[in-house]
Amino acid sequence: MFNLLGSISWSTVFFLLLMLSICSAFIILIPKVPVNYVHVHIGIIALSPIVAFMALVFNNENVIIGPWHFDSLSWLWSTFVLTIGLIVQRYSVHYLLGDRSYRKYFALLTATTVVDSLAWLSDDLRLLLIGWGLTLLGLTLLIGLRKEWKVARHASKTSGRYFVISWVILLVAIVWIEQVTGHWQLSQVLRQDSLSQFNAWEKTGINLLLLVSTIIPAAQWPFQRWLLDSVVAPTPISAIMHAGIVNAGSMMLTRFAPLFDGNSVQVVLLVLSSVSVLVGTGIMLVQVDYKRQLVGSTIAQMGFMLIECALGAYLAAITHAVLHGLFKSTLFLQAGSAAGQHEPITYKVQPSSYVWMMIGGILGLLLGVAFWLTSPTEGYQLVSALILGWSVVLAWIQLIAFGTGHIGRITGIILFIGAATVFQMVHITFERLLQNALPVGIQQSISMGILLLVILLVASVMGTWFIRKNSKISLTIYLWLIRLGEPKRNLVESHPQYLTQLLSRGGNVH
Repeated sequence: MFNLLGSISWSTVFFLLLMLSICSAFIILIPKVPVNYVHVHIGIIALSPIVAFMALVFNNENVIIGPWHFDSLSWLWSTFVLTIGLIVQRYSVHYLLGDRSYRKYFALLTATTVVDSLAWLSDDLRLLLIGWGLTLLGLTLLIGLRKEWKVARHASKTSGRYFVISWVILLVAIVWIEQVTGHWQLSQVLRQDSLSQFNAWEKTGINLLLLVSTIIPAAQWPFQRWLLDSVVAPTPISAIMHAGIVNAGSMMLTRFAPLFDGNSVQVVLLVLSSVSVLVGTGIMLVQVDYKRQLVGSTIAQMGFMLIECALGAYLAAITHAVLHGLFKSTLFLQAGSAAGQHEPITYKVQPSSYVWMMIGGILGLLLGVAFWLTSPTEGYQLVSALILGWSVVLAWIQLIAFGTGHIGRITGIILFIGAATVFQMVHITFERLLQNALPVGIQQSISMGILLLVILLVASVMGTWFIRKNSKISLTIYLWLIRLGEPKRNLVESHPQYLTQLLSRGGNVH
């Protein structure tokens, strides 16, 4: 009873603050309101993520109140989405000052993050569908914010078409679920008696629909075009995409996890995500445009996130989505600093370095094996062990083996221990916060992990062999990746011609 009252109190305050944020967004749109009001607006929207974070820390029980589902996962996601929205809006106060769409930008960004957080707080599938649809609509409008620029209009139309397809597919899946179970509440749908009503083909069909509706907003191959085209939008908009929009696939699949358990669609997801990892990495490596490099990296990282979902590692997927969202948003907001010239870093390998490199290799091997032996029959544990071992080796080589003298290596060891400590603290924190909100007992067998490793290793070996042979196949792959990452003709303009047209008419550019 105490937990229920606590959840009602936190949720009431949270909803009131979200309504206040929306009201503030409408006030910004009033022309008579001074532009400086945006500073007041920033203070108002800062309140809701604070309350969401406090609810996450002090009252993270699993409680369903009406059409809303309050647990640590929903509070964490709301905190994450609204915090990135706050950071991006604070950054944009001066970054976009003078832009003709300045007021509209803040209003749209506030509305998009609010409905995004509400979508994943809902237990009613109809509310989830409406909230997610409004989120995609808001992102589409943000991408086409500079509607006078035909390049932005084309990018917005491309994204809109992809999002409409994704939303309609999700609509079909949700209606199908209701027809089978007779419930709109997700908590009721995922009960064992409701799940038993699905026969094999219905479950597979619904899972395929959910899969497609998930990988389109996640910009997975072959639906990555919309994210590549969206780089024409202002950089803060590229940053806000990582606030529970591009990376919302982890939430979708986590919420529907019991429906996915043991279904063959997970193999399809594993294969498509693995291909996306390779394609995204390839685009990142061949592109010279910094924002397109970041987009290629996002495609690959979202692939890894969905691989984690396919292997049943939902804790890893949620952690990955949140940390990657914070990290990649920061990189986008710092995109301007990439214009500086940097000299390549060269390492002079000393005889003693080889000894330290061997020590790092042995340490990585031992830690990887020890980690795998904790759960040797789970598919994701094998993948995690290899990633952990390889990461330890790389970190050891960069920080310690290539250190200059005793001081350099001592500093490297301190940094290595510090990084390992932070990693462990983050892992423990997320595990404790989400232990009661994530599906349990859903782990894929070792065969799924082996399948993933075979796909990635074969592709890596073949790619390396083609490159070293300098064959026509390697050249073809290279050109294909270049073409895949390059914009279409209607998304290229040497100079924004709408500015010239405005000046010729004597209009105000801003």
